[in-house]
Amino acid sequence: MRPIIQLALDILEIDRGIQIAKEALEGGIDWIEAGTPLIKSEGMNAVRLLRNEFPESTLLADMKIADTGALEVEMAAKAGADIVMILGEADDSTIADAVQSAHKYGIRLMADLMNVGNPVARAKELENLGIDIINIHYGIDQQMTGKTPVDIVSKIAEVVSIPVAAAGGLDAENAAQVVKAGAGIIIIGGNIIRSDNVTEAASRIRESVDNLEVTTKATSSAHEQIITLFKEASTPNITDAMHRKGAMRNIHPIVSDVKMVGKAITVQTFEGDWAKTVEAIETAEKGDVIVIYNGSPDIAPWGGLASLSCINRGIAGVVIDGAVRDVDEIRNLKFPLFATNIVPNAGDPKGFGEINAEIRCGGQDVKPGDYIIGDDNGVVVVPKEKAYEIARRANEVRKTEMRLYDEIKRGSTLSEILKLKKWEKY
Repeated sequence: MRPIIQLALDILEIDRGIQIAKEALEGGIDWIEAGTPLIKSEGMNAVRLLRNEFPESTLLADMKIADTGALEVEMAAKAGADIVMILGEADDSTIADAVQSAHKYGIRLMADLMNVGNPVARAKELENLGIDIINIHYGIDQQMTGKTPVDIVSKIAEVVSIPVAAAGGLDAENAAQVVKAGAGIIIIGGNIIRSDNVTEAASRIRESVDNLEVTTKATSSAHEQIITLFKEASTPNITDAMHRKGAMRNIHPIVSDVKMVGKAITVQTFEGDWAKTVEAIETAEKGDVIVIYNGSPDIAPWGGLASLSCINRGIAGVVIDGAVRDVDEIRNLKFPLFATNIVPNAGDPKGFGEINAEIRCGGQDVKPGDYIIGDDNGVVVVPKEKAYEIARRANEVRKTEMRLYDEIKRGSTLSEILKLKKWEKY
């Protein structure tokens, strides 16, 4: 049978959800899911409106039922759902109650295995309890740490005879992988609903799962993946992903239209002393960013000769909590450099300070190895321990904004799209 593509409408606004579903149906998706955020935002009215708008489509309500199984199944069924989602870790009594209610109203139950300790064993138990579909699901926060359902699908498909669904960061590449592993239902959220061309994104996934076009990517290190992801996101995307944190204060780009991404080599020095700042060029490796605290906006510890030296060594850029000079030379070199001020005078190489000590630059703590991203908006620091997760989250922010841009181009305003008045704090 042809794999089923289920569209997860994990957004807050029902009118946006309806429009996205229309565009996705044109691209070849099969089932429509009222996602948990949509149901929490709009209630059962979201299910009713989707049913009225798409009377011929299979409609799933992702209720994530954990208790009162019969009551919540009844709510969703009466609102028009064909399938209702229940948590696989719910108590057996809740599962049994939900199954009985589903039979009463002639609908099906899908069990979500998110956070289940032993998903293979639990999948078999759920089948025996009367569940109709097993969903192997890694939630959004888990996806941001790199987890996908690909590896576990085949194990569960071997032990159950009911349909298996898979969800969690799937795209045109890994969707085909989970189909080959045994999943018959592919649940796609962000990679369709956050696209600026929903129909095209859905079509790519449709073609991939129908033709089982599994693309084997060349393996890359975690660092390489992080660099690639940060290059795709802007510094505003990254600060949004960090809950509006991480941005350096009063640090501005000296060269426009350049992007800087790399791991920090830190320099702590004193007013006008440029010895350690220049010595750091030999300490840094290709692709690193030199981050300097100099403490003075009036005396430059950096200039054109040091910038040229960085280019020869493959240094990705420099950030200075302090001043810079020779900016005409630096701009001609198109070297990524960020500083607090521009002055003509330099200090002297006295040799005070340290390389690769924890410093404070632009009001942010910076440790050696932290990721530094700079563009025309400014500079952001991402702790190395959280870099992969933040890079993934930043790209989800970027995708969301791409979709919003598309909707605004159609004539809406940002306030209208996001229903800002509805969500104002009372």
